[in-house]
Amino acid sequence: MKERSKRQSFLGSQSECVLGGCCVAIVGLGGGGSHIAQQLAHLGVGSFYLIDPDRVEESNLNRLIGATAADAVQGTHKTLVAARLITGISPLARVERVDGKWQDFHELLRGSDIIFGSLDTYRDRYELEITARRYLVPYVDIGMDVHEVGSGFSVSGQVILSMPGCLCMRCLGFLREELLAKEAENYGAAGGRPQVVWANGVLASAAVGVFTQIFTPWHKVHANSVYLEYDGDSQTLATSNRLLQMKDRQCPHFLQSSDLGDPFWIPEQLRGDENGEISCKG
Repeated sequence: MKERSKRQSFLGSQSECVLGGCCVAIVGLGGGGSHIAQQLAHLGVGSFYLIDPDRVEESNLNRLIGATAADAVQGTHKTLVAARLITGISPLARVERVDGKWQDFHELLRGSDIIFGSLDTYRDRYELEITARRYLVPYVDIGMDVHEVGSGFSVSGQVILSMPGCLCMRCLGFLREELLAKEAENYGAAGGRPQVVWANGVLASAAVGVFTQIFTPWHKVHANSVYLEYDGDSQTLATSNRLLQMKDRQCPHFLQSSDLGDPFWIPEQLRGDENGEISCKG
């Protein structure tokens, strides 16, 4: 652990403590999410909520980090693969697995310092971002697909940081009803195994870089909004023109009090007893 701290010293003298105290939720432990779990373990993140209802299948083995052929045969939960990967790298990490839909476990998301989403559907992305905004938690979305173009294929993807109070995925034009419906219709047009492990690795690395800049800024300037577009044909990752066009604008989509902050959350010390009396603890 001391050697890791030495190698990461440019992140700041307190970086090991900060990262060790972070609680990260990863929603979706497939190709992208498994990369994120691995890299955060190497960084020394202390606590993980791993959320995914799916089990490993043979078709996952071209992109699921940490999964083995035996996992595919046994139908191992993807969360177990990620937990095994994390604790193998960082034995002291605290890992809670959720083999279910994230919509049923809002309390875990509320207790996270940041949420990573690596989801298959745009509807899930839309709902997860709304949830993150309600709980005032930063949300980092990654995703990619392979599209059939003429006689060949094109690989593309994105990394988006949705920070409370800043631009959301609708502002950035990524979540747009007519576009989403068309993209959802064409998702996976390249076949049953469209994802490629190196592209997921690029996107996950950029997402983990965004996380590291938020929690251990090693330079004075870091963006409150991030929209990186990945072109797998040219192997480039660049800031989207849409983000440049939205510079200095405010998000108009989360303005109501019900959009920001959890209306059902009451601090423990302010909860009433069985008679409704409020006591101040600690």
